[in-house]
Amino acid sequence: SFMLVLDQLSRGDKQIRNFSIMILSGLLLLVAVLWHLQIFSSGKYVQRLESQAYRTVREPAVRGSIFDKNGTVLASSRPAYSISLYVKDLSKAGLFKEEYKRLKKMPEYSSLTVAERSRAARFNVASNTIAELSRIVGVDLIMDEERFNRHYLQTRALPLHVMRDVSSEVLARFMESPVRPVGLGIETEAFRQYPLNSVGSHLLGFLVRRQVEEEDISYSYQMPDYVGRVGIEGVFDKELRGLPGAKSVLVDNTGYRQEENRLIIPVAGQNVHLTIDAQVQKVAERALSEAKADVKGAVVVLDVTNGDILALASAPPYDPNFFIPQITPAKWAVYNDEDTMPTLCRATYGAYAPGSIFKIVVGLAALESGLDPEKTLYCEGSYQLGRRRIDDTAPAGDYNFRRAFLRSSNAYFISVGLDIGLNRLMEMGEMFFLGKKTGIPTMQEVSGFFPNSGFLEAQRKRGIPWTSGNTANLCLGQGDITVTPLQMAVMTAAIANGGTIYWPRLVMRLESWDPLNKLPGEVYSPGKVRGNLRVSARNLKIIQDAMLADVEDREGTGSRARINEMRVCGKTGTAEVKQGNRLVRKDTWFVAYAPYESPRYAISVLVESGASGGLTCAPIARKIFQELALIESNQRKAQS
Repeated sequence: SFMLVLDQLSRGDKQIRNFSIMILSGLLLLVAVLWHLQIFSSGKYVQRLESQAYRTVREPAVRGSIFDKNGTVLASSRPAYSISLYVKDLSKAGLFKEEYKRLKKMPEYSSLTVAERSRAARFNVASNTIAELSRIVGVDLIMDEERFNRHYLQTRALPLHVMRDVSSEVLARFMESPVRPVGLGIETEAFRQYPLNSVGSHLLGFLVRRQVEEEDISYSYQMPDYVGRVGIEGVFDKELRGLPGAKSVLVDNTGYRQEENRLIIPVAGQNVHLTIDAQVQKVAERALSEAKADVKGAVVVLDVTNGDILALASAPPYDPNFFIPQITPAKWAVYNDEDTMPTLCRATYGAYAPGSIFKIVVGLAALESGLDPEKTLYCEGSYQLGRRRIDDTAPAGDYNFRRAFLRSSNAYFISVGLDIGLNRLMEMGEMFFLGKKTGIPTMQEVSGFFPNSGFLEAQRKRGIPWTSGNTANLCLGQGDITVTPLQMAVMTAAIANGGTIYWPRLVMRLESWDPLNKLPGEVYSPGKVRGNLRVSARNLKIIQDAMLADVEDREGTGSRARINEMRVCGKTGTAEVKQGNRLVRKDTWFVAYAPYESPRYAISVLVESGASGGLTCAPIARKIFQELALIESNQRKAQS
């Protein structure tokens, strides 16, 4: 074919000749360009390639949500819009160079070095851009020079957040502005939110900014991420956080982003479903807050049939939303106040003397030791123990077990407690697992204290023998005993359900919302039995009837817990807190369960510095029982 073309050219074919010249010219041009790129300009491209670098960026996954038993959202992630500054765009537009040239002509900048003048020029451009943004959105904004310089030196490939989590109004003003400054754009990130604000905050916990860890060495940059500090957010932080993703950013020798590639797609965290009923939780918190001014206390509501926690409240409250994106020093000072300690979960982390609610344990131990509940004992209105006189809130008179219980006679219970002795009291306390943690997953639980043989031996070796005075104090729920409101709710539930001690359950299950998510979920079965009260049904019935009388009898101390919808059984308590011989305050208690005929709910209420268990705490339980009765009524209507 080549010979054919030559033959045509030799014959003077004009069309073939012109076509051949075009082909030859194109080949010569191609060769010239390749020579220019590969020979003449090769050094420039080699230098550019050497100056480029891939930098990896860690991207947090969307945090899983937390729900109550009915699917009500207690914690979730929402999209938050931030207005960010892209330093690269300012540079590409030549704004840095223009400002540098302007400063170079000004006398006040003549003494600066080139580096100092460049830094000033960059900051001036950024500051002017932010000033223009401030005018557009109608919000006073100031660019921090130190923050900008740090960003420019360390993370200029990433956007610099100027306004985080902006309102829809600010976002609209920015987007609708006819002229927007160069270098500004919108970034979206996931922010934690708690729709019910302070409701359930003590069991949910709060988040703090994640610190760089050893596993992060391979990453050049970290996108903002958060970790749970306490509560469900803390215990299940790993499951909620999911698996972070990674992207590769190609930057040039000046640190600006050239291109971006996704390396690892983030895997969203799992959702956590709790046993909590948000409606009961709200009522519990509201009732607690209304008990007295500046209340400090706790409420626990349990399902007596399986140990599920329906509400766990603590006061004073706090709002975990204030920790996102970062809590202010002023707000943290309020939340870290040593006197009020709002972030302290008093329901599980507060150890208190139980006062007269411990008479449930003392009474059961006495009955198991052979006490005749019908036998009357004359009480003088006080108890004389050697030289010590112990006051009694119950008046002088004859008391059988029922009347002594509903009038909360100190003299009666000291008398029967001393009769049976410390060992029987310790055995009964151990059956209720007093002095031991319940294992609730909040990272805020104490075991409380209850005397045992090891403690008694240690005290004896220190020359501090246990006396009858110590036993008398114990019979009144004072002295060497502290408990948590949750422990007292578990105790009450065991009395109600016939003697079964359940491990309290707060988490029902962990599961992924994404069917393609490979993270394994987990289900926590209800009704996990921890132990059983080795007591007779007869004696348990005597305690139950006495608790019913405490609420329904006209002399009962717990009458303010009575409602029409359910028969409530309860016991009041007041414990003195002393420093030396000085009375500091009185902690007031009320424990109760209902309905009497078919128990379903147990409630434990504690209020620090209350008037009395009957006056301060019983009305709180009453409001909660009314709400529970209303919920049951609505459920029956829905089913019929």
